[in-house]
Amino acid sequence: MIEFKNVAFKYNTNEQNALDDVNFTIEDGKWVSILGHNGSGKSTIAKLMIGLLEASKGQILYDGNVLSENTVDDVRKHVGIVFQNPDNQFVGYNVRYDMAFGLENHQVPREDMIRLIDEFASKVDMKDYLDREPQTLSGGQKQRVAIAGILALNCDVIILDEATSMLDPEGTKEITKLILELKEKYHKTIIMITHDLDLARYSDHIIVLNQGKVIEEGTPEEVFQKRELLQQTNLDVPFSLRFYLEANHNEHLKKDTKLMEALWEYHLKK
Repeated sequence: MIEFKNVAFKYNTNEQNALDDVNFTIEDGKWVSILGHNGSGKSTIAKLMIGLLEASKGQILYDGNVLSENTVDDVRKHVGIVFQNPDNQFVGYNVRYDMAFGLENHQVPREDMIRLIDEFASKVDMKDYLDREPQTLSGGQKQRVAIAGILALNCDVIILDEATSMLDPEGTKEITKLILELKEKYHKTIIMITHDLDLARYSDHIIVLNQGKVIEEGTPEEVFQKRELLQQTNLDVPFSLRFYLEANHNEHLKKDTKLMEALWEYHLKK
């Protein structure tokens, strides 16, 4: 479990807080989306979670233990992050070496390293690309490699910071399918930093940020009911969900359980 308790952060002493008195809890094994427009503070939260930044105020806890200089190395053994541009994470001349880099840093024996690379490259459908140079891969393939590297390190928590913003619709579908598999089959905790409500609808829980503050949280259905609030933060409800919500507000249609279930399934498949 990850907890933010009264967390504040500012990049420069003369500026206002990038985050201001932020509180939330992320349960193990859940997919949580942190939504907000550019500058809302969501990427700052991702960097704080893995100790790239240090909170100006408050505490960040992992299973009750405070994130600090003394605990950050242990936290990073269990938490991995995929940044918006996967090119920034590649350090090897091919996919195989890139996956090996993290394992070498964790002093994994060579025989285990070879096994882990093959195992997790297969799980993300990238085994046939192990000898390819990173620059020859598509955006979706690069994201899969980054995720495979995290899985090989046995990270329990995976943070994806705008990980689909550079992808085409097909690439986004591929990554969404993979994230659902990571959560449901491998019981990973997924933290998605995004402004894409269409992607966030698959989450178990949503946290909405605006100007460094948490302004709303709940299930996707609960949060998406707050259309005016979302529009004020430059976030718009996907059409398929708007269709479902309008029907849900109609007392006559709402009583038709089969219709409402069909509309919700239609929304999820869009």
